[in-house]
Amino acid sequence: MNRFFIISIALAVALTLSSCGKHGAKTQHGKGVVRVGFVSNCIADFWLLGKAGCDDAGEKYGAVCDYRMPTQMAATEQKTLVEDIIVRGVDGLAISPIDPKNQTTMLNELADKVKLVCTDSDAPKSKRVCYIGTSNLEAGLVAGAELRKALPNGGKVMMFVPNFDLKNCQERMQGVREAIKGSNIKIIGVMTDNGDRTKCIQNAEDCLTKHGDVAAMVGIAGSNGPACAEALKAAHKVGKVKIVCFDGEEEGTLQGIKDGVIEATVAQNPYKMGYESVRVMAALVRGEDPGIPPDGKINTGVTVVNKSNIDEHWDNLRRLKAKFKSREHLERTSGGS
Repeated sequence: MNRFFIISIALAVALTLSSCGKHGAKTQHGKGVVRVGFVSNCIADFWLLGKAGCDDAGEKYGAVCDYRMPTQMAATEQKTLVEDIIVRGVDGLAISPIDPKNQTTMLNELADKVKLVCTDSDAPKSKRVCYIGTSNLEAGLVAGAELRKALPNGGKVMMFVPNFDLKNCQERMQGVREAIKGSNIKIIGVMTDNGDRTKCIQNAEDCLTKHGDVAAMVGIAGSNGPACAEALKAAHKVGKVKIVCFDGEEEGTLQGIKDGVIEATVAQNPYKMGYESVRVMAALVRGEDPGIPPDGKINTGVTVVNKSNIDEHWDNLRRLKAKFKSREHLERTSGGS
């Protein structure tokens, strides 16, 4: 476990104890403060940006958000966090369900108590009001198009994913498969790691050892790309095997693109996921129209990041993180918790 990851975990755990929108004691609409909750599917830099979005929306729309990140990708821990938030008292809850199919009953029970929205990962058969996040099938199609660019003559491809239960990952894989139809690209398998970076690195190493002719690796979740890159460098196969992945971890993914280890990543917008979740919940609680599309889905969009735009994308990300860190410092030094 590297130093950067340890610091990220420590910061993330500390942030679960803080709230967003602390300074919104009076909403600009004059209708009082709304209390909401947000539960991600894991601890990651991705979700720190989600919290930044919750912070900004909380200040603008007069909402206080109990923001939690489970320490591991486990539905049981997610359930414990949800129960604690409900006991503490909220009127709305946003959640990224880890196992939508088996969590539907729990989600329906929540929907009977609070305004419920799903973010990042959907549970369409539940009573959730809407889904806020990436259109994952479309994102998969985008990743598949990048894969075709990386392998114009085709080749064997291995996909890497935390687990098969996450609906967002299912839809991304489906999109990749659809995008490569008619090409000479062949997906030879899918390797799972349950969100464990060490396991993902081991999977990538095993792939390179057992499949010497593999032409590309596709990382379906944010943790997969950096793990594949690490294995590729260790095997001295940079440039020989292409990597197309999702999201934008700075130390692994973005640096990997700068160094030519990763071909491209499909970066989501976790900041907007957090922002829109709080905005929508605040409106629902107040009985206002949050402007949800007829299909019940608010698409937060994706950006393809490669050599051509890596510097611009990274600069924008750093500015957002600097703003977030400045706010956290201000709240700590002014007595916030």
